[in-house]
Amino acid sequence: MLSRLSYGQRLLLLAALPLIVAVGAIAVLVTLQSERMAQREIETLEAAMITAKQRELRNYLQLARTSFITIYGNAAPDDEAAKLRVTQILSAMIYGQDGFFFVFDYDGTNLVAPRQTWLIGRNWSGLEDAEGTPVTDRLIALARQGAGYHSYIWRKPSTGEESTVLTYVIGLQDWQWAIGTGVFLDDVLAQVETARADVRAEVRAQFLRIGAIALLALLAVFSSGFLITVRERRLADVKLKELTQRVLDTQEEERGRVARELHDGISQLLAGIRFRLELARRLTAKGDAKAEGAVDAAIEGLQSAIGEVRRISHDLRPGVLDDLGLSPALKTLCEAFEARTGISVEFRTVVFRNRLDIEAKTALYRIAQEALTNIERHAEATRVSVRVYGHRRGATLRVEDDGRGISRARHGLGLRNMAERIEQLDGTLTLTSGPEGRGTVVEATVPLTHLLAPAGQDAPRQAAE
Repeated sequence: MLSRLSYGQRLLLLAALPLIVAVGAIAVLVTLQSERMAQREIETLEAAMITAKQRELRNYLQLARTSFITIYGNAAPDDEAAKLRVTQILSAMIYGQDGFFFVFDYDGTNLVAPRQTWLIGRNWSGLEDAEGTPVTDRLIALARQGAGYHSYIWRKPSTGEESTVLTYVIGLQDWQWAIGTGVFLDDVLAQVETARADVRAEVRAQFLRIGAIALLALLAVFSSGFLITVRERRLADVKLKELTQRVLDTQEEERGRVARELHDGISQLLAGIRFRLELARRLTAKGDAKAEGAVDAAIEGLQSAIGEVRRISHDLRPGVLDDLGLSPALKTLCEAFEARTGISVEFRTVVFRNRLDIEAKTALYRIAQEALTNIERHAEATRVSVRVYGHRRGATLRVEDDGRGISRARHGLGLRNMAERIEQLDGTLTLTSGPEGRGTVVEATVPLTHLLAPAGQDAPRQAAE
C-alpha cells in the first residue's frame, strides 16, 4: 500500500505519524497529570473542610466551657451540686438537628447526652463502633491528655442511620470528666465524592478534547505547554512541602513548650494539692484539728494552679495585644515578669504617628516574651530594660539585661524562633553584649512596610502599638 503513495504523501505520513504519536502520548500524560493534580486538590479541599469542622467544634466547646467555667473554677472536686448544675447547663445546649454536648467520667459512665438519653447513667467502657474503632476509651484518653479529636461511626439522632462523626473532647481534670461534641461528616464526604465524580468526568472530557485538538495543534505548542505545566507544578510542590514542614515544626515546638509548662507547673501543683487532701483525709479520720489547715493549704494550691492555667493561656495569646496594642501588652508582660521573678524591669516607649500591623505586633511581642524567658532561665540578671520605638527605618524593640552576657547564653530553639519570626517580616535581629561584656542586648527591627499610616491628618499621635 505504501508503494502506491507518492513521495510527498509518504513524507507527509512520515511527518504526521511521529506527530500523532507524540501528541497522543502528551494527551495521555496531561490527562494523568491532571488527574493527579485534581486528586491533590480534592485532598486539599477535604483537609480544609475537616479543618473548618475542627475549628467549629473548638468554638462550640469554647462556648460551652464559657457557660460553666465560673461554676467549675469555684467548685471543689467533690462538689456534687456544682456538677449537677454543669450537667444541666450542657444538657440544655443543643444545636442544629444533631448537635449536642456529651459528658463521660473517666470511668466510662455517661453523664450527659440530651439527644441520646439511653446513654445516660450507663458505663460504656470498651465501646467500639461498627468498624472496631474504640470510642469511649479513646475519648477519655484524649481528655486525660487535655483535648483532642476523634472520628468514628455513630448513629445520627435525627435519622437513626450510622455515619462518620468527628468529635472534639476536652478534659476537666479536677472532676475527671471528658466533655465533647461532634459533627457528622455527611456533607464533607458527599462534597468530596461529588468532586471526585466531577474530576473523572472532566478527565474523560479533557482526553477527548485533547484528542480532537491534537489533529490541528502544533507539536511545539503542546510540548512547551506541557513542560511549563510540569515545571510550575514541581516548583509549587517543593514550596508547599517546605511550608508544610515549617508549619509542622512550629506546631511541634509550641506543643513541646506547652507540655513543659504543664509538666513543670500544673502537674506539680496538682500533685501537691493531692498530697494535702490526702493528709487532710487522714487527719480528719483521726479527729485532728490540723485537718482544716491542710484543707486550706490545698485550696491555696488549687488557686495557684488556676493562676498558672491563666498564665499559660495568656502566654499562648494575650488578649490585650489584640484589644489595646503592642505597648500595653508589653507593659503587662514586663509587670508580670517583674512580679514573678523579682527582677527590676524598666519599660519605655515613645510616641510616633504610624501603627504596626498585626504580624509585626505579634512578632515583636513574641520576641520580647522569648527574650524575657531566656533572661529568667539563664541570665542571672538583676535589671532589665525593655524599649520599643519608631524611627525612619521602621520600628525597633530593644531588650537589655545586666546578666551573664551573650558568651554564655544558650543559642537554641528560642533564638531560632526569634530569628525566623523577624525574617518573615524582612526585618533584622541582632544580639550583642552589653557594656564591658556584661549582659545581653537583643534588638529586633521591622521595616516601614509593616507600619500603617494614620487614619487622617488630624489623627492623634499613636503610641507604639
